[in-house]
Amino acid sequence: MDTFEKEFEVRDYELDIQGIVNNAVYNNYFEHTRHAFLKSCGLNFSQMHDEGLDAVVIKMETEYKAPLQSGHHFVCTLKAEPEGRLKIVFFQEILKLPERKLMTKSRVTVACVKNNRPVEPVEIREKMGLSL
Repeated sequence: MDTFEKEFEVRDYELDIQGIVNNAVYNNYFEHTRHAFLKSCGLNFSQMHDEGLDAVVIKMETEYKAPLQSGHHFVCTLKAEPEGRLKIVFFQEILKLPERKLMTKSRVTVACVKNNRPVEPVEIREKMGLSL
C-alpha cells in the first residue's frame, strides 16, 4: 500500500499555554487523516455506522519528537496493515513542512464491531488494498 498524506496548518486555538499544539489535538489530526483515507478508498465512515458497522480505536501509542507551533504547515501520513483477522493497524506520522521533519508518530490499532460484536473487516480490507 502507498502512503496516504493529508496536509494541515496549525491553528492558534489548538495551542496550550506553552504556545505549542496540545497533545490531545494530535489525536484529531490522526483521526481526520484516517477518515480522509477511508473516504479515498470509497468507504464512508457515517454510512458504515448507519449500517451498524463501527471501526473503533482499541489502542493508540504516540511518540512526540518535537512540538508543532502556530502557523506550522505539516503533513500527516498514514500506512495501514492488517493484524490478524480482526484488526487493522495504522502507522501515522506528522512531518513538518517543508523539510518533512518528524514531529510525532503514532501506532493506532482499530477493530471493527457490528452490533457490539467483533467482526472481520473483509470488505474494508479489500477497499483499502490490504490482504492477510
